[in-house]
Amino acid sequence: MKLKLIGIISILLFCKLDWALAQGEPKIVQFSGVVVSGGDSLNGVPYVSLYIPKTGRGALSNAVGYFSMPALTNDSIIIIATGYKSTTFVIPNNEASNISVMIELKQDTLLLPIIEVFPYYTEELFKQAFLALRLPEEDNRNMNRNLNDRLLAAMFEETYYDGAMNHRWFTQQQALRQERKYMDPSAYNPLTNPFAWVQLVKSIRNGDFKKKSYNEDGKKLKR
Repeated sequence: MKLKLIGIISILLFCKLDWALAQGEPKIVQFSGVVVSGGDSLNGVPYVSLYIPKTGRGALSNAVGYFSMPALTNDSIIIIATGYKSTTFVIPNNEASNISVMIELKQDTLLLPIIEVFPYYTEELFKQAFLALRLPEEDNRNMNRNLNDRLLAAMFEETYYDGAMNHRWFTQQQALRQERKYMDPSAYNPLTNPFAWVQLVKSIRNGDFKKKSYNEDGKKLKR
């Protein structure tokens, strides 16, 4: 009986030793990759936390979702990002010393309950304060004066252009100012042209603006 028990224990120890040899000692690998958001875009998720609970170590992805960190084989790495569901990645136990992966996170939509914030302890106190509120009389008078029916009707009658026409006129004026920016003002404004004033004085002296007499045939009469 004792020999049988020793044989069983020996077999169990041999199996355990064989399993340990098959697993091998944990080795250090360089774990790197990119964390992307799920969907068709696959955009990089910035500032994702990658944490190894067993060792208390971790890393943070950069602005485009890239990360690089040392890890041991069979380590479980927890990936956490705000607005996404957390996931876990296990470092495989293989011969590679560098592992590069692309981790896809799924968005996590969370609906928060509605919170009403009042400047009073209870809603009843807020109602009492609101009902006791007195608006300034001057503001009421200005409001009534500006919303007077006759004043609004007069403004409606005097306002000729609508919004589209006012915008078109404004853009036309802008284009005209840009066009005349480097031009001589006398070219488009005869009042600032001295030669135009000389011609006006000559026309007045010659009597070009006097009323002329015509006969029945439409010919100008000579004086």
